[in-house]
Amino acid sequence: MDAGIALAGLVVGIVVGLTGMGGGALMTPVLVFFFRVDPLTAISSDVVSSLFMKPAGAIVHIVRRTANLELVLWLCIGSVPAAFLGAMVVDHLKVVPGFEQLLLGMLGVALLLAASGLIIRSWFQMTRKRLPWGEGPAPMTSADVQVRRLPTVLLGVLGGAMVGMTSVGAGSLILTLLLVLYPQLKPSQLVGTDLVQAVPLVAAASLGHLMFGQVSLGITGSMLLGAIPGAFIGAQISSRAPGGIIRRALAVLLMASGLKLLGMPTAGVLAAGAAAIVAGPLAWAILRHRYSFTHGTHSPRNRAPADELESIDDP
Repeated sequence: MDAGIALAGLVVGIVVGLTGMGGGALMTPVLVFFFRVDPLTAISSDVVSSLFMKPAGAIVHIVRRTANLELVLWLCIGSVPAAFLGAMVVDHLKVVPGFEQLLLGMLGVALLLAASGLIIRSWFQMTRKRLPWGEGPAPMTSADVQVRRLPTVLLGVLGGAMVGMTSVGAGSLILTLLLVLYPQLKPSQLVGTDLVQAVPLVAAASLGHLMFGQVSLGITGSMLLGAIPGAFIGAQISSRAPGGIIRRALAVLLMASGLKLLGMPTAGVLAAGAAAIVAGPLAWAILRHRYSFTHGTHSPRNRAPADELESIDDP
């Protein structure tokens, strides 16, 4: 057991519990940057660890009936084979010269997409008259959803392939694109559907990485030792934490990590991060002013009663 990896898992677990985002976007770059784990081992070990963390939240949403099982079915038709094939593709790429740099580049692109997903998710939350900072509860909407089969399957393919190849995507990209495809979903349904479909997706990816990848049971066990209690702690304090602000800070972190993995010099990464830190809040303040005051999201009349609100970050 590696105490450092367990501690990192604890921190990542807390962030996952606070924000509802997937842990792969955080844990995999932590393993690569701070613990010098080779990219394939980091990806494989993180995917397998996710298999032990996803079912608990999924069971809760199945019991509460807050997962749209028809959507889950059509997502899995695309995501399950794509996740397994993603692991196979990575295995076949081993013979390509510069394989490790190629894998780092793929992971960098995935992190940039995850960062974009966090921003888009907050944008949708704010423009759909949730809290003005793009966090927290939302008015209840219709549970009746007309499933768009082909786009849903293609979303599953995209998310499954990303998870299979990079371990990133199940809790960031898929959730965001579900929000785009099905804006009428209630927040709890959105999260529940994503969590339930992630179980077979991650199971397929885990099988692929156990067969073709480089899983380190020591790394996986150390991550789980910290991540499981961390996720519980994060979930307990999530109602009192500024989830939207944390997500935007994570977006900057993911952007910087992605740029670094793509080979940008450290000076350039620092400059991009500084620009995002300075310009991001300014741009968000302008948007906040427009949507919170022009559309009246501060007004109690535009909010559903407290007992009818559900958080998009529910575990």
